[in-house]
Amino acid sequence: MNAVRNVFATALLLLASHAAAQEWPAKPIRVVIPSAAGGIGDVVMRNIATSMEARLGQRFIVEAKPGAGGDIGASEIARAAPDGYSLLLAPTAVYGALPFVQKNVHYHPVESFAPVTMVVDAPVLLVINAGLPVNSLKELAARIRANPGKLNVGSAGFGTPGHLLGELFGKMSGGMLSVTYNSGPQVAMAVQTNEVQMVFATLAGIRPQLAGGSARVIAVLTRARMPDFPGVATAIESGFPEVGEVSSGWGIVAPKGTDSRITGRLWAEVRVSLADPAVKKRFADAGQLAVGSSPEEFGQFIRDESARWKRVVDQVGFQPR
Repeated sequence: MNAVRNVFATALLLLASHAAAQEWPAKPIRVVIPSAAGGIGDVVMRNIATSMEARLGQRFIVEAKPGAGGDIGASEIARAAPDGYSLLLAPTAVYGALPFVQKNVHYHPVESFAPVTMVVDAPVLLVINAGLPVNSLKELAARIRANPGKLNVGSAGFGTPGHLLGELFGKMSGGMLSVTYNSGPQVAMAVQTNEVQMVFATLAGIRPQLAGGSARVIAVLTRARMPDFPGVATAIESGFPEVGEVSSGWGIVAPKGTDSRITGRLWAEVRVSLADPAVKKRFADAGQLAVGSSPEEFGQFIRDESARWKRVVDQVGFQPR
């Protein structure tokens, strides 16, 4: 009799779940961004939300949950009900590097979430102060080797991909002093004033310095050369495959166990928004590429990023804190 009751209860749960997925969305959808309000995540969500709200008939309520490098916001969604009404929009570092550079992270990038989509991506550039007399990655590495410990690399925070890349390149090239700042604008200003001589950054984060002539791009961390910098070699073709191909994007996930029909619907709606030429242009003007990858593709990306940054952390002997 107990077995019959259990089967009946399970069937009722499955029917309820199926009905909920069919009726979704029946109320506003909360989107947690694990960084301060007014940042890149807000802009990304705002660019896609308006048309999605019109089609879904519900609002997206954005909540900024900064702190602990992104752990506070990400772990809140990892614990949320998998009902399609709580989402995380986070930079790819939260899904890749953070669990390996910070102790006591309260989520697992693969096991805690149901992937929805990578919304946008942005390639990482190696940018130097314009006065540094080098023109390529090889020349920069040679200068570092000739002046161990005398050149500084900046990053926008401890354990960020930019920080790890600086540590990796410094170790490969003979040693640099790594200087961490509290934000992207701070490190961009530091390379402009030559407080640091180089930074790994996205185009959006360093555009004013490039336009003003106080900084130069000497390598792009992409598979092929960028149209914006056709004369600048990739790290791979410059002989630094360990640095390789790195980007900084923003992706959406739901709590693990969210019905695949809901994550699939969200993905489809994001793709419709990204197909709008005006939306694409707004992202392009910010140095970002509209992506809209499938849940399966984004899930594979998260697995690959997780493995990649674990290798980098092990290679540089980075100690989480």
